[in-house]
Amino acid sequence: MLSFLKKHPFAVEAFFESSLVLTFAIPKEQLQGLIPECLELDTFQDKWAFVAIAMVQTKNLRPKGTPKFIGNDFFLIGYRVFVRYTNTKGKRIRGLYILKSETDMKKMTVMGNIFTHYNYKTTDINKIIEADTIEIISNRSNFRIKIDNNENQNIPLPKFSPFENWKEARRFAGPLPFTFTYNKTKKEVLIIQGVRQNWKPTPVNVINYDINFLNTLKTEKPVLANAFIIKNIPYYWKKGKIESWK
Repeated sequence: MLSFLKKHPFAVEAFFESSLVLTFAIPKEQLQGLIPECLELDTFQDKWAFVAIAMVQTKNLRPKGTPKFIGNDFFLIGYRVFVRYTNTKGKRIRGLYILKSETDMKKMTVMGNIFTHYNYKTTDINKIIEADTIEIISNRSNFRIKIDNNENQNIPLPKFSPFENWKEARRFAGPLPFTFTYNKTKKEVLIIQGVRQNWKPTPVNVINYDINFLNTLKTEKPVLANAFIIKNIPYYWKKGKIESWK
């Protein structure tokens, strides 16, 4: 029964008050072992693969079509790899493979682990908003990010970004419409499609960061490649779709 529930058996909707995503570039050879055999890394210049860290303030998460008052509000930190998948029709689609998810709400951890394979853990998350900065901190997860809160049209790319401009960087601005889970025993791919509106990522300036999860990957030091924020986005996830993979 629990196995069935984990296949995302119904559509879910929510409202993103904000979604801040930092994307880190890592040599592709060093990330290959983190993804299942059915997926391939989504790379840039055939050199760089990418890990996205998303910090999402979510409201009214609930089964699609149900009243808002039964929904849950929580903060999510998600760790994902940019990947590609070739479906049974031969179409290559871009998406994300979930490594880990953290939330500040115990109920969300329990429900998330019943209905998804997103590997939820409960942690402390604090968001500090000041006149010029926004800081997101988790002491338990050894996580700290500080960004500039001023709107600026001339934000430079991070110093060592592999991208030449923000147009290139926007191709790797998560989250992407699809996420993938793989059952190696059954050779089954679970595809979940997200549907979004008014999706206009805005570049942000990252002042500093310290993210312990990146150290656990045991790769060369990841390079901050881009950072974007979106605000006030209605979002929903379709019912999961399962494909056999050969």
